Order: sequence, then structure tokens, then C-alpha cells
Amino acid sequence: MNSKLMIYFKLARLDKPIGTYLLLWPSLMGLMLGGISSNIYAVKNFFIVLIGAILVRSCGCVINDISDHRFDKLVSRTKDRPIASGQISLREAWLFFFLLALSSLGLLLFVPKTTIYISMIIAVFILLYPLTKRFLKAPQFFLGITFGSGTLLSYSLVSTNLSLSILLLFIGTVLWIISFDTIYALEDIEDDKLIGINSTPILWGDKAIIISKILHLLFYFSLLLIFYINQFSPLFLAILLLLFCIYFYQNSLVNQGKYLKAFKINSWVGMIASISFAIEIFLI
Repeated sequence: MNSKLMIYFKLARLDKPIGTYLLLWPSLMGLMLGGISSNIYAVKNFFIVLIGAILVRSCGCVINDISDHRFDKLVSRTKDRPIASGQISLREAWLFFFLLALSSLGLLLFVPKTTIYISMIIAVFILLYPLTKRFLKAPQFFLGITFGSGTLLSYSLVSTNLSLSILLLFIGTVLWIISFDTIYALEDIEDDKLIGINSTPILWGDKAIIISKILHLLFYFSLLLIFYINQFSPLFLAILLLLFCIYFYQNSLVNQGKYLKAFKINSWVGMIASISFAIEIFLI
């Protein structure tokens, strides 16, 4: 791959797709829950969600790096990012961002009006998120709402009925994102304190890990309520039990200080949870 192209590839974090997965899985759950509610299953919607997750996450990464390039130079984990390391100029990064943003807007030609409205709100949140790390004590809450809104956006592709189930999925997903991003932020806590960046681990101190574990459990509780409300099959419950087993494994990693490894497992959590919704569609 051309070296310059590879730099743009890294700027969009396409070489580290876990962030895309963590946006994609909840969005697919929202889409499938909407399909179960409306009995609408269109393959094109799957591709809209897939491409949208890649573009939105890439936009988020680029605007984050543009905003944080001075801070990134001071943090060991981020000092080698393309802008911070000088591999790409701010002008080039802005042009790349606008290209990604225009591509994202192109997807709106294929979606309902409700989805467009939700997309515009999410776009504003994505632009504001990098600033929240300086002005909000708990920017993970803002991130949770921003990325968790993907459940509502994908749901709106097939249904305008704001059911209790989708509200539970949205709230549960927001809490899950806050939970795993808190664990992720533990990796940078000393650097963040040094340069004045806010995070939930700094705000919550010694209680950060236990609060993160509780929030993660509440995500599973939301799935349990969705199971009950929709009278899903026992397979859904069996998969939820599997997720509980993974939860205890993640906790053991966190207790050992292996925060990054515990964080990455959330991609598997999202995928397995998505499979549980897919099974319900096939059983209808």
C-alpha cells in the first residue's frame, strides 16, 4: 500500500477496527430489533449500517486527532498518531475529514427522514466530543450517548414506533459504552492527569472499576428486560448467560490491571449479543 495512503488509513484507525465494531454491533442490534417490531428486513439497510459505522467512526477519529494533536504529542499511547507525529498536516487532515463527512452524507440519500434527523444530531455530537474531554468531568457519558444513538438511528431505518424495547437497548448501550470506555481510559490516567484531560477514572478515582462493572451489568439487565418484553426464545437467554461468563472473565483481567485486553473483549460481547437478535429473526 502507498505510504501516504497508509497514513490516511491509520488516521481513520482502519488499521484498528475495534472502534468500528463497537459502533457496528449496537447499531445492528437496533436494526434487528426494529425489524422484529416492523417485520421489515431489507439487505440494503444492513449495508447502510455497515458502511455508516465505518465512515462515522473514521470521521470521529479524524476530528478527534485534529482537536487533540497538541495533547497527543504528550501521551505515550498517542504520540505516534499521524498528525501528532507530523506525518500529515492539519490541512490534509481537514480535507480528509470533509471527504469522509461528504461520503457519510451520501448515505442519507437512501434513508427515511427520521433517520436523517437523528443523523444530524449525532453529527453535532461527534464534532463536540473532542472538546468534552476538556470541559466535562465525565466525557465518557457524552461518548456513550453519541455512539449509543446508533441503536436509535438504525432502528429508525425500519420503524418509527418508539418502543420500550428500543429505549432499553439505547440506555443499556449507553451504559455499556461508558463502562468499557472507563476501562480503556484507565490506560491513560496518569498522562491525562498530567495534561489536564478529564475522564471517568479521574472523576471516580478508586471507585471507577466497580462503577464500570455495575454499568456493564446494567447493559445485560437491559437485554434481559428486552428478552422478557418480546418473549424471545430460550436461545436468547442462553446467549445472555454466555455473556455473563465473559463478564466474569473480563473482570478477572481488569483486576489484574490488563485494561486494554479487557476492553478489546467488548467487541466479542457486542458480536455475541448481535447474534442473539439475529437468531430471533430466523425463529420468527
